[in-house]
Amino acid sequence: MKTENVSRTVLAAGVCAVFAATALLYAPDFAPGLFDDGPPPAPGPAARAMIAANAGAEASLPDIAALIGDREKWLKAHPDDEASWAVLGAAYTERGGRLGDAAFYPRAEQALRRSLAVVPAERGNLDAQLGLGALANAQGDWKSAKTWGERVRKANPKRWSAYPLLIDAYNGLGDYKSAQQAMARLAELHSGAQVSTRAAQTYRNRGWREDASAAALDAVGQAETGTEKAAALTRLGDLAWERGEPEEAVAQYGTALGLVPDHGPALAGRARALAALGRTDEAFRDYRAALDRQPLPEYVLEAGELYESLGLDADARAQYDRLTSGVWANRSNAEVVLGLFEADHGEADAAVRRLEAEWARGHRSVHVADALGWALFRAGEPKDALEYAKRATDEGLRSALFSYHRGEIERALEEYGPARRHLAEALRINPWFSPLLAPKAEEAVKALGEPPDELPSELRSEPSGTENAAKPEKNEKAEQAREPKP
Repeated sequence: MKTENVSRTVLAAGVCAVFAATALLYAPDFAPGLFDDGPPPAPGPAARAMIAANAGAEASLPDIAALIGDREKWLKAHPDDEASWAVLGAAYTERGGRLGDAAFYPRAEQALRRSLAVVPAERGNLDAQLGLGALANAQGDWKSAKTWGERVRKANPKRWSAYPLLIDAYNGLGDYKSAQQAMARLAELHSGAQVSTRAAQTYRNRGWREDASAAALDAVGQAETGTEKAAALTRLGDLAWERGEPEEAVAQYGTALGLVPDHGPALAGRARALAALGRTDEAFRDYRAALDRQPLPEYVLEAGELYESLGLDADARAQYDRLTSGVWANRSNAEVVLGLFEADHGEADAAVRRLEAEWARGHRSVHVADALGWALFRAGEPKDALEYAKRATDEGLRSALFSYHRGEIERALEEYGPARRHLAEALRINPWFSPLLAPKAEEAVKALGEPPDELPSELRSEPSGTENAAKPEKNEKAEQAREPKP
């Protein structure tokens, strides 16, 4: 239910390698001891952002804003500094992603293209190429991100900052094997919180929950800034929520918010966990704060569905209107969110068209597969839907939503055994996975009832002396008829 994968690496991928080229611009911050005998003071905000990027850490939003202002001022007097244009473009991308404001993205592209105009890619301008790849990831253009990342990897296979970019791109394309290979290479080349966070993501996608939690905990311990630690704690909260542990999730999100009070993902995560615990007033407070800080479409949809689940139809409609009237282009997961919204609250045929277009673009992640399968089901095409639902659930990620969608599709196809299994699985994974759909999953499990005591004929023991007797042909329709119908 969330979007992941851009905020921690966008700035690092775009600027860490150009730190050495620009560090002397901050000499008064970094090394006053070269000119006097006193201890060096702490670096200023712009320098802190550069230091964080160089280490692969996450800079604070105020420091990123300071870096943007510093580079804008510098470039007015030095317009041919390709390294600073790359820094500025990467910082615009990071700020846009962290604020949920796509208006920064055209400015980011303009700065990065200016860097390439000064020093083209063929002359070794890897920083601008990394920046354009990170920008493409932030906009959900996974194919372009893959192209930029692979160009950098080919030019310099040891450039570690290319690999987080590639991991995101491969995940968006549904190429999980390549994502795992990129993760392994990243772990060989670099270390720290960013690598552990990426490892947690990779383990989660494979369904290795314990390993994911251990890697996320390592990231918390390795974090070098409060902002980076808050992001790692938020990942721990996300994993706890996905396991159906809302109390643990609230605790992790709360610790993150103690470090960064306006951290959008932590606010939204705590809101959904508080709702599961019945603390709806607090949940609405956190949703409002999250939307003020980072107005992402998934947060709007979540808030609307919580309002609807409580019978607050006017408030729900206000959120849905905000979703349909908003401009969500150039968002990494907007098409999936809008497709699910249309499937459940709008026109299912429109959802199918939207998600089929996404699939045709080569965006074949499990999230797109699940959403497209659900849209087809809601549009009255359960047979076609099932193939996509299977693709979503069979890849490895353990998602209560995916299991629920598959179970309902199977129930419509009168495949009652698999339907019972997947609907029950959804509730085992997370009994509170959706304020609207979790109660429907419970109703569906009750309607299906207990599995029949009688074994199917093909599993029964043959009576003695009949091993060589002719066996009747299997009647599949008769076998299905034995299953209790809801």
